[in-house]
Amino acid sequence: MLLEGEKFEPLGSGIEVIVSKRHIFWTDTILLANFAKPKKSDLACDLGCGCGTIPLIWCRESATTPENILGVEIQKEAYDMACRSVEHNKLKDKINIINADLRNLNGITPFGIYNLVVCNPPYKAEGTGIVNPDSSLKAARHESECTIDDITACASKLLQFGGRFCICQRPERLPDITEAMRKYNIEPKRLRFVQLNTKKTPKLLLIEGRRGGNKGGLKLEPTLLLEDDFGNCSQEMLEIYGSFAHGHQK
Repeated sequence: MLLEGEKFEPLGSGIEVIVSKRHIFWTDTILLANFAKPKKSDLACDLGCGCGTIPLIWCRESATTPENILGVEIQKEAYDMACRSVEHNKLKDKINIINADLRNLNGITPFGIYNLVVCNPPYKAEGTGIVNPDSSLKAARHESECTIDDITACASKLLQFGGRFCICQRPERLPDITEAMRKYNIEPKRLRFVQLNTKKTPKLLLIEGRRGGNKGGLKLEPTLLLEDDFGNCSQEMLEIYGSFAHGHQK
């Protein structure tokens, strides 16, 4: 099951994901999974699912396990890891991982049927910042394989009318996200900033849009603090982490 350089990372409630130095998840992945919170009746899709962490997190508790989850991953190595994680957790009836380019899903999955689409995208635009020479790490950090525009266009095709699109990004990319959402008939409806503590500026944003939603009505939610005033994990973060926070066991 495990290849050289890989290990199982417990996600809580007995769920484990296969990770490596090249394919791993961070706090933003957990925050996005929690922010999106699918319903049991949802058909959900994770664009650029990496090693499959978000679909697996959703399956930790029955209340947040969608009817079915599609994970789309362009990198063969990450796709293979995600498939083995799904098999390891005996979730093949709930999660389907495909090795595909989100820019070309015609004929691969039906359009207009999903209740929820999420994406934890590359944060840096092509041509900005220091580019990692490792192709996998470059694709995870820079828009070398897809842009915000590409991702939003794909989400709009996949979503049914009224369906939700949830994405995380750096705060400075907010104008790019809202512009792309409205371009593809997705109206921003929820926005939440994330910061380390009260003394720091936001380092991340979480935003949700509705396909075909009425213009306006964006709700700015309270800022999520990762730490309390004493430098400990905040109470809300402990609740979001759930069983993952306490030795990865419930």
